[in-house]
Amino acid sequence: MAEDRYVGVAFCAGSWLAVAFTEAGYEETSVFDGIGDCWAAYEEETRRMLVDVPVGLVGSGDPVRRCDERARAVLGPRSVAVVDPPVREATRKRRYSTANRVHERKADTRLAEAAFERADGVAMCDELLQEVPEAAAVVRGTHPELCFRAFAGEPLTHDETTAAGYAERMRTLAGHDRDAPPVVQKAAEATAGHDVPVSGVLDAVVMAYTAQPGGGELRTLPEDPPTDASGLPMELVYRAAAPLGE
Repeated sequence: MAEDRYVGVAFCAGSWLAVAFTEAGYEETSVFDGIGDCWAAYEEETRRMLVDVPVGLVGSGDPVRRCDERARAVLGPRSVAVVDPPVREATRKRRYSTANRVHERKADTRLAEAAFERADGVAMCDELLQEVPEAAAVVRGTHPELCFRAFAGEPLTHDETTAAGYAERMRTLAGHDRDAPPVVQKAAEATAGHDVPVSGVLDAVVMAYTAQPGGGELRTLPEDPPTDASGLPMELVYRAAAPLGE
């Protein structure tokens, strides 16, 4: 009988990087062209899959999700990493100018270019979860910076793309699991031939550790998340012994 899998999935450079754990530890790393391919590869045994794109989208009105607002409140210097996603309709637009017009019409505010840069991934994941109920029961949204913040016990201070940020996150992972450094190395080696940055590997690994049982409880920001018009929870998942900023 196959073991349950716990998967962290990072959307980076147009690809989906998946790091899979069992309860015993690291299992494998794979890179997929689409989130649908990723789901198809893991759907049979996956108990929990965490993704770093927003799950649960605003349709119209105030575009600020409460989970993103709460996350920025606990991330300190790294609060800038949490960007409010486009409204649902805007995620389907291929050009920024068009997406911005839709976002302004629906939300009465300008769409951040940083949010549009990840809109393709947001739309792909949103479509999967609306079309495949089995996926919606397993795939949940999080933010890697929130996962690192929860494991570190305090806000991180450096951007993950810097040498200091890499060292800070490696220390945090090692504090959670002393086997984390070789796990990161194996995951990075498995991405050879793909355009995946080291920061993406760290993100997928910390989300996989968050998904895996052990070391604190699985919690959400906010504690009682609202749902969007399609029934998807607007939440950010993290693992900690006590709630963050609730």
